[in-house]
Amino acid sequence: MKKIAIIATLVAAIAWPLAHAQQPAWPSKPVKIIVGFPPGGSVDQVSRVLGAQLTQALGQQFVVDNRTGAAGSIGAQAVATAPPDGYTWGVVFDTHAVNPSLIPNIPFDTLKDLAPVMLIGTSPMALVANVAQPYKDFRDVLAKAKKEPGSVAFGSIGTGSLGHLAMLQVGALQGVEFTHVPYKGGGPLMTDVVGNQVPLAIGTVFLVTPHVKGGKLKALAVTSLKPTPQLPGVKPMAEQGVPGFSALAWWGVIAPAGTPPALVQRMHDELAKALKVPAVAEKLTSQGMDIVGGSQAEMDKFLRGEITRWAEVVKKGNIRAGD
Repeated sequence: MKKIAIIATLVAAIAWPLAHAQQPAWPSKPVKIIVGFPPGGSVDQVSRVLGAQLTQALGQQFVVDNRTGAAGSIGAQAVATAPPDGYTWGVVFDTHAVNPSLIPNIPFDTLKDLAPVMLIGTSPMALVANVAQPYKDFRDVLAKAKKEPGSVAFGSIGTGSLGHLAMLQVGALQGVEFTHVPYKGGGPLMTDVVGNQVPLAIGTVFLVTPHVKGGKLKALAVTSLKPTPQLPGVKPMAEQGVPGFSALAWWGVIAPAGTPPALVQRMHDELAKALKVPAVAEKLTSQGMDIVGGSQAEMDKFLRGEITRWAEVVKKGNIRAGD
């Protein structure tokens, strides 16, 4: 019996490295990170910060590929239809949870065709104005909207974006109507509000903070229940006439469904390491992101909850893609 046990142990010792030798090292070639929004927006910035760190840590290029349009769903579809081999990943935004109810006949199943990897972080949004605008705070915005219905225009990163839905909710709660101007991402939105082509814009604190600190925009309100340290002195909407109101943006990483669980876990682990690098964490948190990390299961639970929540808002508001 001892001889048999010894032989079995030797066989296992030989088989283990042979089995693992058959599995190619990952990554052995450049890795693609698909982003559903244009360069300059928060999703693009987050992707590039993480991609640069992964490139440094793993010795292969992590290349950001911007596939813009349809509130990020074109990028998500590109991930859903990519080979599930660990060389295509996606970074998605809060619109990812809205699109299933917003876009009729969306060509992929958000829950079945894509695998959750990690919830990177969340952030309050901020309503900002061009410095040439007369508004001092959000109460001024509400006052004008009530006095002159339809006169207050604001831009967001797109129809059905969290910023759009947040302002729709605020309007419903206050009995006012805002004029929505949809853009195709945070970059174009910031360009136009800085140029005073649109008077107001709602975007993540991550997106707007550099322009506020640069003196080109002024922040009127944030969508968290508490003030955010990145925008000192700026009060929440909840303290400016909309009691209890809050809405948080978020960023997450996804993979094509069918990607080997070991590779999904490896990517998750590498992302977790990247988020702990002080320079990476500082770049993300300094602009308003609350880093979350967490497991794949937690990302899945969070996403399902957001899909349910915003589907109700889309339905009540009768919002359609392209409006």
